[in-house]
Amino acid sequence: MWERIREDLSCVFDRDPAARTRFEVITTYPGFHAVLVHRLSHVLWRNGLFWLARVLSNIARWFTGIEIHPGATIGRRFFIDHGMGVVIGETAEIGDDCTLYHGVTLGGTSWEKGKRHPTLGNDVVIGAGAKVLGPISIGDDVRIGSNAVVLKDVPVGATVVGVPGRIVGGGTSEQQRRREAIARKMGFDAYGSTQDMPDPVANAINNMLDHIHVMDRKLEEMCRGLKSLGAEVPDLQLPDLGPCELDSGLNVKPLNPGEETLKTPADADPEDGG
Repeated sequence: MWERIREDLSCVFDRDPAARTRFEVITTYPGFHAVLVHRLSHVLWRNGLFWLARVLSNIARWFTGIEIHPGATIGRRFFIDHGMGVVIGETAEIGDDCTLYHGVTLGGTSWEKGKRHPTLGNDVVIGAGAKVLGPISIGDDVRIGSNAVVLKDVPVGATVVGVPGRIVGGGTSEQQRRREAIARKMGFDAYGSTQDMPDPVANAINNMLDHIHVMDRKLEEMCRGLKSLGAEVPDLQLPDLGPCELDSGLNVKPLNPGEETLKTPADADPEDGG
């Protein structure tokens, strides 16, 4: 037990650049206090002293704002940064080298007894405000973004964001493992965000362009079919969807000088009928 406490203390310096001295961590870090008390209350729980274990965990909750059920199983080098609002349920299982930020909930979705809380693998990082609910499994090296709500199993090495949680990156390839090793060395983003996290606006635009591309192909095939039947279909040159910008009058302006601009209703000549 004492060896685990020393590891919990040492891992703070690896994951929090604000930590300066051991004395500072021991006296001012509520996350360390909560884990320290849990180590003791969990021993009491395993020895059948359930009421005393619950009282001890409640005292820690009053002082730290972190609620860890004494029945939860927590591995080595566990770190809670900031900590306020963290809730860890009775049947939760947490592997080694995991990190949780403030507002994280490892909760249940059922009132039935038995396994009802998540199981986390090793080296899992859960961003601020995320909710991981139900008897699900979170693989090793998983990153869960801020405010995500995870209700399903997550494979090894994945990154999860959104409500409900969806996988947006990660993998188990050798290249991915090298990237993760470098990220751990440099310091992982505290709130579980990644550079490959999709921009919702860009994603919507890309979906629209893909749809337009498919429609263009269908129209071309229809025109060829009509021509083969003898119909006269004029060949129209459509403008390219090149880079452009909108001015304050909502007029489309090409970025390359010399190109024609598209007229909007504001540009129409009133004498020619609009």
